Amino acid sequence: MERLAETKASRKGEDPEKGQRKLRIEELKLTEKSHEEVILGSLLCKVYLAGDVEVEVLRGTNLIVEKGEFTVVSGASGSGKTTLLNIIGGIDKPTSGKVVVFGEDLSVEDEDFLAAFRCSNIGFVFQSYNLVSTLTVAENVGFPMEWIGRPVDHIEKRVQELIAMVGLSSRSEHFPFQLSGGEQQRVAFARALANNPPLLLVDEPTGNLDRKTSSKIIDMLQMLKDDGKTIVVATHDEGILKLADQKLCLEEGKLVNLDD
Repeated sequence: MERLAETKASRKGEDPEKGQRKLRIEELKLTEKSHEEVILGSLLCKVYLAGDVEVEVLRGTNLIVEKGEFTVVSGASGSGKTTLLNIIGGIDKPTSGKVVVFGEDLSVEDEDFLAAFRCSNIGFVFQSYNLVSTLTVAENVGFPMEWIGRPVDHIEKRVQELIAMVGLSSRSEHFPFQLSGGEQQRVAFARALANNPPLLLVDEPTGNLDRKTSSKIIDMLQMLKDDGKTIVVATHDEGILKLADQKLCLEEGKLVNLDD
């Protein structure tokens, strides 16, 4: 973590801005969740333009996810699962409709608010991992904490805990290109948990992994479920489906409850 400390020290000229950012983060940190509905999506529509053609991915769909619930979203490739996760996470906005997460309507907020809100409340595990290629495992995991100005000693301790949790202590100084796909996925989980978010969004976590590695990811999801995290996973993996409290499928732009 020495390079992380050096990077932090080299940014002293940005301290006032970082201090304001940290204050904003703390204001948005949801330590007491009074409402059981963590996610409330209402009449969500998403339209993309492909040249002159409008592609309607989401067509007025609704979604409710309660606190501590493990929700699985399945559907054909290209059905809009990733789009839905991006909208829930405030990475993308619906063309119409609204999405309320922990009582905040993310569909109307600006990017500054959304970035701060995500950093404290939402962990995102991307299908393609999205690790920073020029950072080591430890630096990738520590980056979300460094971004909001956590003390270096806090970052170092938390990074060690998370890397140990995902079984990669011996790989902490390796770069992403030196890791297998399964190892990169585990680093992505550790990074998503850096700021201990209450909500985890996970996109096809076992899609590119072999059975043995997939089993490790499923065990990790089980552990996070037992820990009380609210989790939404886009997947077709039968092992993950067995963990689900709510099973949904995206069909023709709308969510269908598979338990009905």
